Amino acid sequence: MLKRLNIKKVDEGIRRFQETVFPARRKFFEKLAKGQSPQILWITCADSRLDPLLITQMEPGELFVHRNTGNIVHPYAIPTRGGAATIEFAVSMLGVQHIVVCGHSDCGAIKGCLNPATVEALPAVREWLRHTDSLRERVVARLGHADGPEVLERAIQQNVLDQVEHLKTHPCVAEALATNKLQLHAWYYKIETGDVLTCSSLDSELISARQA
Repeated sequence: MLKRLNIKKVDEGIRRFQETVFPARRKFFEKLAKGQSPQILWITCADSRLDPLLITQMEPGELFVHRNTGNIVHPYAIPTRGGAATIEFAVSMLGVQHIVVCGHSDCGAIKGCLNPATVEALPAVREWLRHTDSLRERVVARLGHADGPEVLERAIQQNVLDQVEHLKTHPCVAEALATNKLQLHAWYYKIETGDVLTCSSLDSELISARQA
């Protein structure tokens, strides 16, 4: 049975924004309308539980955000380069100084990667996650299996690190890195604790506990 969409809540939120929030910050939004100059490209998952502006406490205009299932960055050589236009625009046109790839706990995309049978009936998702096939192979080779919460957490972090490596194959990113105009960051957000941690690879014995 379908849940009833509470679109009224959305309508009420828009009205509150227009009647209360916007008038109080009219000059701020008028300035935003003239252009943007974010310093950070934030690449993250489409998961509804992760709000980049909320967890960073940044203002509109400060983050250039790209979201997709599993925060995946395709290598530049792949013909269907998901997100390539966003990356190129952010680096070459906006001149961002940082790119953050941020994964998160309980990621459904990485669950699907580790357990392909769960997405068998979702052809588009299955095709999208095909780019993470090597991750599952490395998880099994390194840890001996692909089950359990710790395995999931480590796989999510390794996936973020993989995407950072894929970023380096994009010409605009490689050029900016070579001239010290850009820094890359691999972060992991724990929904249940609010922590944002630097990612640890599968080769590490323990998951990183360093604050990002």
